[in-house]
Amino acid sequence: MGKYEGKKAVVIGGTHGIGAAIVDGLLSGGAEVLLTGRNEKNLAAVAERLGPSVHVVRVDAANLADLDELRGEVMHRLGGVDALFVNHGYARLAPYEQVTEEMYDRHFNVNAKGAFFAVQRLAPAVRSGGSIVFTSSIADAGGSPGMMAYAGSKAALWSFAQGFASELLPQGVRVNAVSPGFVDTPTMGVDASDQLRAEFSVIGDQVTPMKRHGRPDEVAAAALFLAFDATFTTGAKLPVDGGLGQRVKAPD
Repeated sequence: MGKYEGKKAVVIGGTHGIGAAIVDGLLSGGAEVLLTGRNEKNLAAVAERLGPSVHVVRVDAANLADLDELRGEVMHRLGGVDALFVNHGYARLAPYEQVTEEMYDRHFNVNAKGAFFAVQRLAPAVRSGGSIVFTSSIADAGGSPGMMAYAGSKAALWSFAQGFASELLPQGVRVNAVSPGFVDTPTMGVDASDQLRAEFSVIGDQVTPMKRHGRPDEVAAAALFLAFDATFTTGAKLPVDGGLGQRVKAPD
């Protein structure tokens, strides 16, 4: 019997990268999973790869009408759920003087507004004893050049996670977050050219104390731990960043 046999989960942003790794971990443990994505090509690819073992729903997390429809799909297909993973996100690097209103709004609409209203819509479906796990970022604290819009939106998301942890206590729902550093995903988590992504990847290996990027399955393992094993933990943020956010010093 799988570790998650009989469990039901929703993964918002589950078509690739960290989200796909969370989905794979859930399925390997026997859970029933509904995943969402915005890109039709990615949705088609994941549907082909996983077949009827998952429910695949197109959702733009920044669109409240889509989130309303998602609530209906979740109730129709799953009923109550045991875990909700809020994993979608958007990042585009630019120094502050080059940040446009459109770029700013895109970050906050997806990362902050989308996350807030996704939980608002879906929290009633999470059973007592269940949990919600946000995917935040090492950038949600401190300051890094070229990342202000992204960092601000992720800081808002982490603030929301703490607020939901408090407000959902009476419902018996735990709320936590994983905080990844540099992770090897198809896009490196950045809306950028291939050249810029390659440069970003090199920087990641240089600044991370463990001198490598994380793997999506390593972040997924932390998210699944918070969702199902950390039963006396709520309002916490678990770094999965190779020591970068903890200022661990690599040996000379």
